[in-house]
Amino acid sequence: MISVVDAMTKKMIGRAATLGALQQRIDLQTEFNADLGQAMDRGVGKLVDADMNAVSARLSALQTRQQLGQSALSIANEQPQNILRLYS
Repeated sequence: MISVVDAMTKKMIGRAATLGALQQRIDLQTEFNADLGQAMDRGVGKLVDADMNAVSARLSALQTRQQLGQSALSIANEQPQNILRLYS
């Protein structure tokens, strides 16, 4: 009877060790997935920031072009008036 109980105890210890190892692997995978999710969130955040910077640069360039265009039109409109003043 003692040998049977001893054999069953050894089997239970082996099964418990297997369950402990599986639990350890599950915990490691859960931690890895959480870290991976955080890394992806940081990466997406950096991409959004980079995209916002690019959009801001494009907007600034467009505003500068508009200002230059307005200046060019203003200069072009002044030229005929200056010529007319010479003939007046």
